[in-house]
Amino acid sequence: MTTATLAAGALALSLAGCGDSVDPVERLGTKTPQAAQPTTTAPPSPSGVPGDEAYKKWGLKAPLEFAPKPAQKPALAPADPGKAKVVDRIPVQPTDKVVFLTFDDGAEKDPEFLKMAADLKLPISMFLTDNIASSDYGHFEKLRDNGSGSTINNHTLTHPNLRTLPFAAQKKEICGQQERLEKRFGTKPVRFRPPYGNYNDDTLRAASECGISQVVLWRVSMQINNFQYAEGSALKPGDIILAHFRGPSELKGSTEIQMTTRMLQRIQEQGYRIGRLEDYL
Repeated sequence: MTTATLAAGALALSLAGCGDSVDPVERLGTKTPQAAQPTTTAPPSPSGVPGDEAYKKWGLKAPLEFAPKPAQKPALAPADPGKAKVVDRIPVQPTDKVVFLTFDDGAEKDPEFLKMAADLKLPISMFLTDNIASSDYGHFEKLRDNGSGSTINNHTLTHPNLRTLPFAAQKKEICGQQERLEKRFGTKPVRFRPPYGNYNDDTLRAASECGISQVVLWRVSMQINNFQYAEGSALKPGDIILAHFRGPSELKGSTEIQMTTRMLQRIQEQGYRIGRLEDYL
């Protein structure tokens, strides 16, 4: 995968994402076609099942459906030597209507969202930026430890556009956050998301040298009310959904809970279940 190819893919596919307002652009890296592999199911993931009435409390018309942990993880193409693997969709069977929740940055730290995520047992893969989230890492620790199977991952120290930085500076951003997260939470993540979805070959090499095995992108971005798609006009099996820890000042008056409720409603309307990303990677 060359830098030129990555740049072309980045310019061709854009979704709203991380930034100071609700409208900044995040770019996807090149899509890597991956054949769907047969999967079998196992007993439900340890994330558990929310209470029967929790969905009503949080504005849903029906209980959420959760995908069980697969007995065998879908096969991913191997990473290039010395580079982290890029993943922007999980290669599940076309009939396996499962999607995955990821939240970025860490600007909003709403205690009510902690209650919502715990009540609904939402398995959230968090990608945290140190200078945004570190004012209250305890908030995200509570989210991680609520029994949902949520995880904490790397999103750099200061949220730069990594493609504008030389290799050494990129490595400092990624490895620096690895060290901060290990010191605060006890383990180094193995998954990383580049700010704005922007990366190049140096990013993949730096990530690998920092102990990252997978660079996780997305195909669907949650806006204030609806999804924005990289392709088509509907969810697809295996989609990784990007959302953000944001509050009313960035969501034009909407709260983090209202945005999340709408996201979950859209998932239900399209007949999808929610999976735990780490069970599939």
